[in-house]
Amino acid sequence: MSGIFHAASAEVAVPAGTAFAYLADGLKQGQWTLGSWNRERIGEQLFKGTSLFNGAETFVRITAHPEQLVVDYDVGPAPDRLLRINSARVSPGPLIGLPEGTCVVTLMKWRLPSQDDASWRQACVTFDTEIHMIKGRLELGF
Repeated sequence: MSGIFHAASAEVAVPAGTAFAYLADGLKQGQWTLGSWNRERIGEQLFKGTSLFNGAETFVRITAHPEQLVVDYDVGPAPDRLLRINSARVSPGPLIGLPEGTCVVTLMKWRLPSQDDASWRQACVTFDTEIHMIKGRLELGF
């Protein structure tokens, strides 16, 4: 896990549009992001949550690209210190050989140049957990 990029994917038994809407919803994101739990809206597509790891406030600005089924997340410790280190992509099932009404959700993370190995490993393992949380919540209709 010493690289600069990590991704986690899961096949999800919901249509791509349903998954995309869930991933682009800043308040619902607070149901599955362990680093920014209990979200509240504080501005236009700007949200604040609490890290379950250390209790720190985490700020997130969401930029959704519906035509591409991509969501970019600018993340940081303050609204003026956000970096685009996380993204999500939804691939409709039929486009990749899966049945209609399914999709694949992929979370993507880029490593900060200053990030030490321990915090990078935690971030990667967290994504590996969060993808299962997303799948479960979507398939249960959260």
